[in-house]
Amino acid sequence: MRFEDVEQLALRAARGDSAALEQLLGAIRPDVLRRCARFLPCWQDAEEATQDVLLQVARNINRFEGRSKFSTWLHVIIANCSRQTYRSLKRRAAEQAHALPPVDVADPRTTSVIAGSRLDLLDALELLESDRPELVAPLVLRDICQLDYAEIAGHLDLPEGTVKSRIHAARTRVRASLLQ
Repeated sequence: MRFEDVEQLALRAARGDSAALEQLLGAIRPDVLRRCARFLPCWQDAEEATQDVLLQVARNINRFEGRSKFSTWLHVIIANCSRQTYRSLKRRAAEQAHALPPVDVADPRTTSVIAGSRLDLLDALELLESDRPELVAPLVLRDICQLDYAEIAGHLDLPEGTVKSRIHAARTRVRASLLQ
């Protein structure tokens, strides 16, 4: 489906057209899954985040006003749901660790470097959010969702210069976290 078609479906769905919402959810699902997989190293976890994203879109489509692109609005939901899925999985793993016998530590020779890097990045973002939450969204939208500065500025309702300085500050802090 073309980008323009998705944008039009989103506008119709936001005005209450349930058939457009169903069509929209079906059209965006493959892209949402692909983008969630950028955050989460395990395909099943990305699928769980995808379901959360689709649910959030369905519940909140009436809040989409069309001032920014639907794709930008969707990127924010994807980023938030993916990070929330990671937090939930991390919490569940910690809770289950006390109930189960110790598990062998993964062999670094067979663990995916990409998967480990994603988890390190998610941990660094979590640390950044606890310290400077205003830096997280610009960084995620730029470096993971790959939006341009103008789109980010429009979505966050900030001047473009502020967006650039927040991204720079966030990269500096995340880089320091990753090097520890």
